[in-house]
Amino acid sequence: MTDLIPAAAPSAPNTRGRHRAARTQPRPGYRPEVQGLRALAVLMVVAYHVWFDRVSGGVDIFLLISAFLMTLSFLRKGDEGTGMGLVSYWLRTFSRLLPAGVTAMLGTMAAAWLFLPKARWDSLLEQVWSSLGYFQNWALAAESVDYYADHSGASPLQHFWSLSVQGQIFILWPLLFTLAALVARTFRLRYRSVVAALFTLVFAASLAFSVWETSANQAFAYFDTRARLWEFALGTLLAVALPLIRLPRPAAAAAGWIGLALMLSAGFLIDVEGSFPGYIALWPLIAAALIISAGTSGSRFGVDRFLSWKPMVRLGGISYALYLWHWPVLVIYMAWRGREAVGVPGGSAIIALSLLLAWLTTRLIERPLLGLGFMKNKRGQLIAVIALAAIAAGPAYGWQTANRIEAEKAVTAHERELAEARARGEMYTQEQKDNPGALSLLDQAPPPGTPGAATLPALDMLGSEWASVGPKCEEGLKPTGNDMLADSCQHLAGRDGAKRILAIGNSHTQQWTAALAPMAEKYGYDVVFVSKGGCSFGATDEGRPADCVEFNKAALQYALDLKPDAVFTVATAAQPEDASEHPVPGLAEAANKLEEAGIQVVGIRDTPRFAFDMAVCIKEEGPDGDRCNTRKTEKLADTSPTVQLGAQVPGMAFMDLTDQVCPDGVCPPVIGNVHVYMDNNHLTSTFTRSTAPVFEDRFHEAIGWKRA
Repeated sequence: MTDLIPAAAPSAPNTRGRHRAARTQPRPGYRPEVQGLRALAVLMVVAYHVWFDRVSGGVDIFLLISAFLMTLSFLRKGDEGTGMGLVSYWLRTFSRLLPAGVTAMLGTMAAAWLFLPKARWDSLLEQVWSSLGYFQNWALAAESVDYYADHSGASPLQHFWSLSVQGQIFILWPLLFTLAALVARTFRLRYRSVVAALFTLVFAASLAFSVWETSANQAFAYFDTRARLWEFALGTLLAVALPLIRLPRPAAAAAGWIGLALMLSAGFLIDVEGSFPGYIALWPLIAAALIISAGTSGSRFGVDRFLSWKPMVRLGGISYALYLWHWPVLVIYMAWRGREAVGVPGGSAIIALSLLLAWLTTRLIERPLLGLGFMKNKRGQLIAVIALAAIAAGPAYGWQTANRIEAEKAVTAHERELAEARARGEMYTQEQKDNPGALSLLDQAPPPGTPGAATLPALDMLGSEWASVGPKCEEGLKPTGNDMLADSCQHLAGRDGAKRILAIGNSHTQQWTAALAPMAEKYGYDVVFVSKGGCSFGATDEGRPADCVEFNKAALQYALDLKPDAVFTVATAAQPEDASEHPVPGLAEAANKLEEAGIQVVGIRDTPRFAFDMAVCIKEEGPDGDRCNTRKTEKLADTSPTVQLGAQVPGMAFMDLTDQVCPDGVCPPVIGNVHVYMDNNHLTSTFTRSTAPVFEDRFHEAIGWKRA
């Protein structure tokens, strides 16, 4: 963001007439009140993240300011008739953004290596690439990331989403200004009029799209560049209109303070979490527009006197670096300390450390590097962009390679142990003896293993416990017509002529594939799995976002076309707060359509969900803590809702493995020396895999297949 402020120019003496001119015309030089506005916006972002666990609207103000200042530059070029200098602009912009950005990435990687569990390293490294490539927002949108979720489990680089949106705008906006100049020159129109018309269209189209997408799928819309274009367009239109705004001194002072009041109150008075970035984002943006329109009011009571205060201006100078540092410091601290919130002392320390890192980054890295002579020409800037990207990419690639080699060695060692155990004719491996999980509940449980063996998986490895069926679906089997469906498709090939099982659903269907896959390998079944996080399978749009509705429609059609022998899915939905379990909405309708096509449907009962992270509970209270050991009756209905589904779909089969997760009526965090939950509602694949013998028995009992 530091490159978005034009080079400072000396201010004229403060005379009344010149103050009036400053209010009515965008000065080509330095605007201290805008620098102070940026400082205030970043302070809002930091404070809201650290203490209030809310979104402030400060990032939206940053987007508007970015477009406003960029527009002033391109308006001058258009008025003067000089070339737009697109390549020069792009090289200058990214060569000035990368020094601080790369420094923050390197610092975050180092801190993650020191303080974060290994299970979180891979996702962090993936986000290094998306951050460097300025497509972080699209990566988060595709993963349906909840921006408002517990910060301790968030990625330390998640905040690069807004910088990615800006990077995309820094490429697109100059092209639009060039288009406006071409149209103006071709048809002999006034350049500013063409700019105003073009960006009014962008504003209207993007705002309409943003309102629609926010109502349909707010989690995706939050990161969608298309739903943010109007915020930049508003900044551009403000820059175009500013010369026409003539506010008397009292009105300018009032506008500034009204804008400041609206800006500071947005995060508390409006539903940012449920409504951004739809029309409700106009609140902080109009607030910022009022402050910018007030300009240098000339009044000693004007808000510009506060925003032009030297400490505010200096803070504005490090605002970009402060934004870069505050989020990883917060996230890594919370994850390291195992906390879901920070108090006043801890939050103050986080902000102080972030300010120090921002100042050091700006003073010792960014400014010296940008002051070098070779950074003044295109060739030097191009070399700088490539070199800086390589400085971040090198460690990321090396770290990923080392992780992959370590994982491959672990898999090889495990496979060797299994082979040796089979060769000795042993029923159980040493791992199953030390960590039997649900096998410990069997009548013929594995004999006790090594005394004092560690509980698996380790708490710092829980994040890597997602189950996987197999490799991506090959061409011919991969679904068509829906990208989400096609991208999620996995295939575990079975024997020729074997029965085929299609598993469909959300992450609660996915977790059971850790038991489904061993059964399939044992009997040669062919398994295909398609999934979408947070999207249970059913033929209704009741309570579902638009992308989930589209996914389910495509999944149902895929099942009808594929004609598997059975469809496997989760049939009920438990709740984290109480025992109000209910059938998955629309599953009965989907199951009836599949049954009519001769496809058997098998539904498994949902597992208990909790209002707290089980790993955090274990750290705080130990595995025997009362809060960590909840009674089944507090989490699931007395009578399974599958009874209701069975009445609606007479041919549907049902499975219930609640006794494996909650033996003796209690749902513990550890069974058979294995951690049951990886978070607050998902089973670890290690535990689920240990239920395979019982899963196999109950699957065949439910569906009536003879075991070959």
